[in-house]
Amino acid sequence: MSLIKLIDFPQLGDSRGSLVALEGKNQVPFDIKRVYYIFGTKEGVARGFHAHKALKQVAVCISGSCKMVMDNGREKQEVILDNPSQGLLIDVMQWHEMYDFSHDCVLLVLANDVYDEADYIRDYSTFLESVK
Repeated sequence: MSLIKLIDFPQLGDSRGSLVALEGKNQVPFDIKRVYYIFGTKEGVARGFHAHKALKQVAVCISGSCKMVMDNGREKQEVILDNPSQGLLIDVMQWHEMYDFSHDCVLLVLANDVYDEADYIRDYSTFLESVK
């Protein structure tokens, strides 16, 4: 089973340019309750290093590129996000790390719930214990 679950979003548009529309329970497999984006990441900086107990997310690199490692406690897989018409599903209990951000990277994240610090697992050994 692949840890990398990419969602291809339909591209709309014409000679003027492209457009991608994202709707909860349509292109995104859940209701969207929170949207945030990461940008201006300095060279050599990595982010993430956590998992969520209940939160589901879809990450879309709308500009530039970055790499993500997805980890379920048994295996790890890496993916390059560099296509604004494709999203990466970050499911529950998936440790994820983002790195190698291009200077122009804008990483948009759609989440199925609002921010809740209690939902985070920020210690890798705790995560491994949780997925046994």
